[in-house]
Amino acid sequence: MSGEEEENAAELKIGDEFLKAKCLMNCEVAVILEHKFEQLQQMSDDPLNQVSQVFEKSLQYVKRFSRYKNPDAVRQVREILS
Repeated sequence: MSGEEEENAAELKIGDEFLKAKCLMNCEVAVILEHKFEQLQQMSDDPLNQVSQVFEKSLQYVKRFSRYKNPDAVRQVREILS
């Protein structure tokens, strides 16, 4: 993309850094969000105050639609697909 063109996701005009990016599976996102949630719990006496509603709903969504729950299985699937 040239520097003059403005990025616009609605028109699928995305930055150069996204052209070679790989998508994450829901199970990979779940592992990342669960790790972040655990970090927030350790940092605060009341972790629910630290977690936004969007974060919580995103975590619930990826957990619900993740086929693989075990982090080792997630890594194995990614290795097979790569």
